[in-house]
Amino acid sequence: MRDNSKRFAAGAEAPPVVAQDEETRSPLDFSVPTEIVDLPSKGRFYSEVHPLHKKDSIEIKFMTAKDEDILTSPSLLKKGLALDRFLKNIILDGTLRVPSLLSGDKNAILVASRINGFGADYTTKVTCPSCGAASENTFDLNEISAYEGDDYGDYDVTPTDRRTFIVKLPRSKFEMEIRLLTGKDENELLAKMQANKKSKVYEPNLTDQLKMITLSINGNEDRSLINRAIDALPAFDSRYLRAAYAKVQPGLDMTQEFSCDACGFEKEVEMPLTVDFFWSR
Repeated sequence: MRDNSKRFAAGAEAPPVVAQDEETRSPLDFSVPTEIVDLPSKGRFYSEVHPLHKKDSIEIKFMTAKDEDILTSPSLLKKGLALDRFLKNIILDGTLRVPSLLSGDKNAILVASRINGFGADYTTKVTCPSCGAASENTFDLNEISAYEGDDYGDYDVTPTDRRTFIVKLPRSKFEMEIRLLTGKDENELLAKMQANKKSKVYEPNLTDQLKMITLSINGNEDRSLINRAIDALPAFDSRYLRAAYAKVQPGLDMTQEFSCDACGFEKEVEMPLTVDFFWSR
């Protein structure tokens, strides 16, 4: 190895050694900050091989201008891919598949990103439940609280060791084994709804969701029997099952106060969480 110290005269100082990355770093380089987002599910409902199994949080990057391009891309919006592509871009764990995220965890990440990107004030139009008038309402995203899905209230719900739940219906007495929906499930339901709307056919949105969350009825896993049973469920049982699902699903409490400018009606409403949610004003 060459001894460079011999190239300098006695008493002369050698030039300072500068790290390669410092030499090449641009004065405009900026390290995107990150944050830790608490997951409503606490990782309890992911399989053992999932990256979020038993993880109570996830690390994400702050939203950048490039991420805004993704969220407002006409082609991605048309294909319904904007949100998933955006999430893939901000989640640091490259092994995590965005469609595998539970709905409540996905929403928690989206809300955190909206706050770090545009702030906590979210202004959008809300239709008054009383008079039907549309008026702008500003929601405070910092007021959103997480719900871990562990308070079943008066509903007859029993957790299983399969990360599912048994719900006993009051009228039919069916024991429905249900699971939590993922982002992939929600995308499939949305695609079906849009296809039905385009072809102007009847849209059985409620029963489609119930069929998707139901794994078995009284231990029977035959899909054709399950589908027929759900179609014939008493309306009371159908509503009970949907309400029970809301109790077991970890997520965010998105309800806040709304006051109608037109009629003065006041009520808690659920704020919409769509791609529009990310369009700054």
